[in-house]
Amino acid sequence: MSTESGSGRSIARDGVAHVLANQERRRFVRAVGAAGLAAGIAPYVRPARAATRTLKILQWSHFVPAYDTWFDNTYTKQWGQKNDMEVIVDHVGVPAINSRAAAEVSAQKGHDLFMFLAPAPAYEEQVIDHREIYEEVERKHGKPIELAVRSTYNPKTRKYFGFSDSFVPDPVNYRIDLWSEQGMAQGPRSWDDVLRVGAAIKKKSNIPVGIGLSSELDTAMAMRTILYAFGGSVQDEQRRVVLNSKATRDAVAFVKELYQKTMTPEVMAWDASSNNRAMIAGKISLALNAISITRAAENEKLPIASQIGLTRALMGEKRAIGLEHVMDCYVIWKFAENKEGAKKFLVDYIDNFHQGFEASEYYNFPCFSSTVPDLKKLLADDPHAPAGKYTVFDNVLSWATNVGYPGYANAATDEIFNTWVLNTMFAKVASGAASPADAVAEADTKCRQIFAKWQSKGLV
Repeated sequence: MSTESGSGRSIARDGVAHVLANQERRRFVRAVGAAGLAAGIAPYVRPARAATRTLKILQWSHFVPAYDTWFDNTYTKQWGQKNDMEVIVDHVGVPAINSRAAAEVSAQKGHDLFMFLAPAPAYEEQVIDHREIYEEVERKHGKPIELAVRSTYNPKTRKYFGFSDSFVPDPVNYRIDLWSEQGMAQGPRSWDDVLRVGAAIKKKSNIPVGIGLSSELDTAMAMRTILYAFGGSVQDEQRRVVLNSKATRDAVAFVKELYQKTMTPEVMAWDASSNNRAMIAGKISLALNAISITRAAENEKLPIASQIGLTRALMGEKRAIGLEHVMDCYVIWKFAENKEGAKKFLVDYIDNFHQGFEASEYYNFPCFSSTVPDLKKLLADDPHAPAGKYTVFDNVLSWATNVGYPGYANAATDEIFNTWVLNTMFAKVASGAASPADAVAEADTKCRQIFAKWQSKGLV
């Protein structure tokens, strides 16, 4: 993580601004030091008078409902009482996050804290520099994981355009019973296994593999996972577009074969929860998704729960790698009315992240590893069958990576992600609408145009 302080360009333009920024940072650090939450929070006591300030937070409707119950009804109420603030939490569904963010920026009014499910560097000019939050948390809890830095830091501008408290791994979910019939009770170890065994399962049981090929979030993540595993990527470490490569053509050709031999046309119209529903209903043999699938089956006490296994990232032609499923990225808008309260909330939340990890039922993994020192033990001790199911995450940082791999997330990779450029590339080849060479060349051209746009703005 870079240790440079502030923006060199703003300092050069205005030395007074630099002095004021340092004064603001000192006030912020003093406030955090004086009033940070303890490791445990005292029981909530209803305030005798109305809070003097308000903190407005927007985030998604969590796929593990218990987390929202804890966050909304316990944690934020206790934090608000301690800090003399009324905390208002609004939730939106996954598809509404980006449109809501655009509306708030257009109006220059909205929430003090806004949580994205993926890096949002396209909004860099609309948010504060979150550097001081990272520095304060690092002082207390050690360095953030590299995945968090690569998802919220722009090495071009040296600005932190967000703050990440947690990420969600994206393992393979598979049907133990169906894979056991093919002699692979432990599930696939490679993408070749998915093709070979997935085809055999479909032929025998008429149950397909379930990986989306539509314009939605899970498809965007799954296609990048396969692309990276085959050695391809949108950009290199120097932020140069390198999509049009043999590795990318091999990846899309593989997905075409996977679609033809193991899947059904339904995946061309899936939404972000389709694979969850299909797996829990017993209609697919394998999916790429977070543990929202297994937790939903367990919490609803469905018979299929014990038959859903998890595996680590699969080996492709080049490497075994997986994209994070969700990258929680909080931003504080420049137009936020309570910036200091928002900063303090994030610092205090990391102090208490262990509670959040447990409330999420191990869905939200820490971006500051020291906050959940017993992570491996908690995973191993999970009581649900099959025993040890969740231990596949004990080395997750060795295989989970970020949007923009092998470089940092940036405004161009953000736009490419949210406009489904790669989703469309893979779907065209899988459906037979374009050859691998043509689809990759077309996507590469679009990527270059998007990179050029953001380079002209000085953000890439």
